[in-house]
This record gives sequence, C-alpha cells and structure tokens, in this order.
Amino acid sequence: MDAVVEQQVKTAHPKAAIVTTCILAALAGLMFGLDIGVISGATQFIQSDFKVSDSVVEWIVSSMMLGACVGALAAGWMSATLGRKRSLIFAGVVFIGGSLFCAVAGSPAILIVARCVLGIAIGVATFTAPLYLAEVAPEKIRGAMISTYQLMITTGILLAFLSDTAFSSTGNWRWMLGIIAAPGVLFLIGLFFLPDSPRWLLMRGRREDAQVVLAKLRGDEAVVKKEIAAIDEQLKTKQHGWSMFSQNGNFRRSVGLGVLLQAMQQFTGMNVVMYYAPRIFKDMGYDTHAQMWFTAAVGLTNVLATLIAFGLVDRLGRKPILYAGFTIMAIGLGVVGTMMGLGIHSRGEQFFTVGMLLLFIVGFAMSAGPLIWTLCSEVQPLKGRDFGIAASTFTNWATNWVVGVTFLSLLSGIGNAQTFWLYGGLNAVFIVITFLLVPETKGVTLEQIESNLMSGKPLRRIGR
Repeated sequence: MDAVVEQQVKTAHPKAAIVTTCILAALAGLMFGLDIGVISGATQFIQSDFKVSDSVVEWIVSSMMLGACVGALAAGWMSATLGRKRSLIFAGVVFIGGSLFCAVAGSPAILIVARCVLGIAIGVATFTAPLYLAEVAPEKIRGAMISTYQLMITTGILLAFLSDTAFSSTGNWRWMLGIIAAPGVLFLIGLFFLPDSPRWLLMRGRREDAQVVLAKLRGDEAVVKKEIAAIDEQLKTKQHGWSMFSQNGNFRRSVGLGVLLQAMQQFTGMNVVMYYAPRIFKDMGYDTHAQMWFTAAVGLTNVLATLIAFGLVDRLGRKPILYAGFTIMAIGLGVVGTMMGLGIHSRGEQFFTVGMLLLFIVGFAMSAGPLIWTLCSEVQPLKGRDFGIAASTFTNWATNWVVGVTFLSLLSGIGNAQTFWLYGGLNAVFIVITFLLVPETKGVTLEQIESNLMSGKPLRRIGR
C-alpha cells in the first residue's frame, strides 16, 4: 500500500485539492444562508396570495426550524454510519426537492410541510459540513476553512435577499422559493468529486482508503503517516456523552453552558430581522420597493461585519468581542424601539432608524454570530464533545423556531416599540451573563479547558 500512497503523493496537488474540497463543503453554508434569507422577501407576497393571518405566516417561516431540529438530531447517526460525504449528498438532494416543493405548494399547509422538508436538509448540512471541514483541512488552515463556512452562510443570506429584490417587482414568491434549487444542484454535483473523510474511513476500518485520500490532500508521505497516527490516537477516546451527562456534574455544567450560549445567540433578535426584515421596514414607513432594497442592505452589512470577527477573535479574545457585540445590539434595538414608539415622521428619521438597525446587524455579525459556535465547541470535554455539541445545536434550532413563531404575534400583541425594547433588554442581560459565566478561551488549549472544567473551577475561569 505504501507504493500506492507514494504514487498519490507524487501526482498530488495538495493546495488545489484542499481549497477545492473545502469550498465545495462550505457551500453547504451557502444553502443554509439561502434558505434563511429567501423566506424574508417572500412572506408578504405569500400572505397576500393565500390571504392568511400573521399567525400562519409565522408557521410558514418557522416550520423550517422544526425540520432542522429533526435533521440535526439524525445527522450524528447519519454522518457516523453513512459517512460525511453521503450525508451531505442526502442533504443536497433533499434541499433541491424541498425548494421545488415549496415553489409548487398549493396551500399554506402544504407550504409548511415543504418548509419542514427543506429544514431537514439544512439540519443535516449544518451538522455535517463543519465536521467534514474540520476533518479534511490541514491543521494550519483549519480555522480559516471553518470560518469560510460561516462566511458562506452570510453570503447565502445576501444572495437570497438580492434574488427576492429582483423578483419583488412581479411579486412571484414561487420563483423566490424555487430559484435556490439551482445552487443546490451545483452543490450536489460538486459533492460527487469530494473524497470521503479520512477520519471516517479509519473509523470504518478502511485504513488503505484513508491513506490514499490523505496522500492526495497533503502531498507529503511523512505528513500522511503522522496524521494517520494522530487520528488513531484520537479514536482511542470513545464518546460517552450520555453516561457522562448522567454521572458527571462538571460535564452537565459545560453542556448547560453550550445550551445557554445558543439560546443567547437566538434571543439577540438577529433572526427576527433575517426572517421579517421587509415587515420591519414597512413599519418604518417604506414602500415595497424600498423594503426589499433595505433588506438587501441588511444582508450586505451582515457579510462585511462577519469579516471583523475573523480579524479580531484571536487577537482580542472572545469575551471583549462579545461585550462589544451585545452592547452594540442592545443600543441599536433600544433606539429602533424608541424611534418606533415616538413615531417616524420624516425621511431623516427613517434613515436614522435604518442605520440603528444596521448597527445592530454589525454587533451580531462581529460577535455572537461566529463566536458562540466557537465557544460551544471549545468548552466541551473530548469524551463528551459529540453529545455536548449536539445538545447545543438542537437548542439553536429550537430557540430559532421560538423566535420565528412569536415575532409577529409580539408586534400585534405588545406593539413595535415594546418588541424591540424586549430584544434590546435581553441583549443587555446577556452582557451580565457573559461576565458571570462565559470563559475567555483565547490561547488556551482544549486540554487545559477540560482539565479546569473537570477540576470544578467556575465556568468563567475554565479558560485560565
């Protein structure tokens, strides 16, 4: 077999192979972003066409998150049994089918079911794609490649907003929902050129296949042997998540922190803006054309501000950026609520209110958006990491659903101003929670974090 590996090393183009592989896998993030963004511009036209209440619109929007909960729960078994690549192929097929199903839905009930199907694909993809990226990328660029996944999510949201804007002149919501099947097809085609994860191949006892894949990706026989040995050593650590959760109070603390962090991320109110941006701009006094273009501006701001986190997270640390982000979000939503409470009467007041909403987007994209996911993976001990990340991922989708299914009801129930004050107030509370419970993990090894956790140190000190 060494001769085969040596031949693969001689003919390998590792840089091109790695970049191509990681970009194709990160396109799963693009699909996720497309689905988040596309429903935002379509809801007002769906509501007008089907003549349904705000409550039904909430269910149409949030049903995707229910499907994603199911997909995320199944993804762990699928990725272990079928493999990372086949799980992503499954997600691609279901994504394409779900998108087309949404486009031809003949009633609100069928559209809700179609959105659930689409959500299953998103749940599987959002679990499997980062896992695959972490396993195929070389250590020195692993962080950058996983960050690419987050950037692709925000790019997908922007592209969906732009697509919705293009179709808004006709009000054709079916094209809005169906057009995202096109990049899904490209993603699916690309997946067939991806290698299987070397780690998964070793988990299945396919050592020779793992060596061949790594030879193509690394282009250095010595590196291949070293990485195979490292994976073998890691695989000796069996996952005992449920037994650890039931028996070890320190592990329950880390799982609880991961769950809390994901709930905090969703209750910032970010996805409220992503799902209902045109409705928010309508309440500011803008017509349909302006609503769609300002929604696209939200998507662009989200993409650009995400780049801030990439540049600062390993220089300033997690907690300072979270403090800044939650503070910006609290101020932004607080001012938006105040302006809506006082009444927005002039063009200048409209632009000022939009500016404060975009400031809120900056606060999220530079902090809670990418950093919560980073922290959730860092605080879980090795033997329970799969369980802990699965619990926090499920919480993300469950709280995402709560946010999506309640926002319009809050607007009609307590009013626009009070709703934005509520979310602004929650962001202020999150500053306190960050101070009390969130550790600073910058520059600290995962082994040291685990050692501090298991020794019983307070959560906020396990990064020291």
